[in-house]
Amino acid sequence: MPYALDNALYQWEEGDRRLRESSGPERNELERAVRAVYEELRRRLGASFVAADLVGAYGEDLGWAEDAARGASPVADLTTAIDCAFARYARMAADWAGGRTHAREDA
Repeated sequence: MPYALDNALYQWEEGDRRLRESSGPERNELERAVRAVYEELRRRLGASFVAADLVGAYGEDLGWAEDAARGASPVADLTTAIDCAFARYARMAADWAGGRTHAREDA
């Protein structure tokens, strides 16, 4: 069964919120881990993708994302880093508009 978009959005927004609420060294470590996961998402999905592609990647084994985050910062909270990276990358989706998806004209 595919991962639900609404569930993913909620988790991603929570990760983004947790990062925003962090400070000092914790925030620096989280930002490093988020950047690593974000770059791995870019390699895996490229620049042209829709939110469903991102949700599909999130609903599968996230071992690659954990490895990327841990490699960048062994002490960062993996869940927060991964969720925040997905939240940031979602903003690049072709069907993304202000925090929600919208129908694409070319679909």
